[in-house]
Parts: sequence; structure tokens; C-alpha cells
Amino acid sequence: MTSAELPPLSGKVALVTGASRGIGYGVAEALVARGDRVCITGRNEDALKEAVVKLSAERVIGVAGKAHDLDHQSEAVERTMEAFGRLDHLVNNAGTNPVFGPIADLDLNVARKVFETNVISALGFAQKTWHAWQKDNGGAIVNIASIAGLAPSPFIGAYGVSKAAMINLTQQLAHEFAPKVRVNAIAPAVVKTKFAQALYEGREEEAAASYPLGRLGVPSDIGGAAAFLTSAQSDWVTGQTLVVDGGLFLNAGV
Repeated sequence: MTSAELPPLSGKVALVTGASRGIGYGVAEALVARGDRVCITGRNEDALKEAVVKLSAERVIGVAGKAHDLDHQSEAVERTMEAFGRLDHLVNNAGTNPVFGPIADLDLNVARKVFETNVISALGFAQKTWHAWQKDNGGAIVNIASIAGLAPSPFIGAYGVSKAAMINLTQQLAHEFAPKVRVNAIAPAVVKTKFAQALYEGREEEAAASYPLGRLGVPSDIGGAAAFLTSAQSDWVTGQTLVVDGGLFLNAGV
């Protein structure tokens, strides 16, 4: 986004994890588009630098590292505070799903990795954001969960269980952080990203046929939801999980 295209500053600052591409990038893009300044994180430093330039090097910084690394979490929060002086919103998007298949024979070390990245890192970022700014000044947290956390999901069971934990974590944090901070989750269905490619690659039309709205999601769909949940328009919403699924759950009826 060029300087001429940048909207007036909103005065708000956000930290979005796992945002060099995919859903995280879509969220960061939506927040920058409304005037927020944003810190994005990701494992690949080159990809992160490219994303910063595309979003706006004037208003976006990147901090490379692994989401589950405690030092990385601290660095991301500290650098956000140093660069922008505040940290109103946290969007926990970083996640992993390194295995497909039933959980009956799942390597427990793999399960630990899934939970470490998808759940524990979200808690870590929430704790650090809370103590750095939100405890005294308020704000909002959005956790990117999944519809896999709301119902059994064949072949991605470990991922689904971790996202169910994330939904409960959202409720716990919403209860503890109220009234200063609102905490909500978004549960997307399949969104067209590299992360979810295995779920639709080579069969997108077939995969989309089961969605009442006739298509798979795109990152901007989730970006818009995150922008709403971190805005004044959602000031009386906390502890909720917003399902953004193109109507897929409508097919669960008899």
C-alpha cells in the first residue's frame, strides 16, 4: 500500500501472529486498511519482510521467530511497544497441522507440537500482551480457531482437538480479562491458503460444492471478521466464537 493510499491513522495498534501469508496476512491487511499500525510475526524472515513492504513499511513492522518460542513472544511484544507505544489488539493466528490421519495411532510428540504451537503459544502471547498494555489500558484479543474445533474432523483430529482447546481458552481469557479486554475467537471453514491446500488442491470445485454460499473462503473473509471483533462495533461481544464457514454447518441438519 503506497503512502497516498494509506487511510488516516486510527490510533490503534495490533499484533498479528503468523501473518506473512494466508489468513494472518488477510487480517493484517484489513487492520492496516482501517488505519491501524501493525506488528506481524512469522517463521520465514524473507517472507515476513516481503509482507511488510506489501502492507506498508510506514505502518507495519515484522518480527521473525517461532510462535511457541518464549523469547520470540517477548521480543514481538517489546518491539511493538517500542515502535508504536501501545498494543491494543492481539490476533493469535499462528498455527500448525503437521499430520493427517486418525488419532488412534498418532505420535504423541506430534500431538505435543500441535498443542504447543496452536494453544500454548496463543496463551503466551495473550499473557505478554495483557501485562505490557491491555491490563491497564484495555483492548481486544481474537483467536483464530477452526470449525474443526466444533465438530469431529476426519484426518485432522489432532488439529481439531487443539482448536477446541483454543475455543475454551478464549472463554477462559474472556472471563479473566473482563471488563478491560474482550476476547473472542473466529472459527473458519476451509480458506484458500497454502496452509489448507491439501484440503482442496485439485478438487476445489468439488470441495466448494458442499458450501451453501458456493465457494471456499479467502483470507479477506477472516480479515473482515477480525476487524469487526477488534472494533467499537463489537464492544459488547466477548467470549464468543464467530463461525465463518460459508454456511457449511447448515448441512448438519437431518
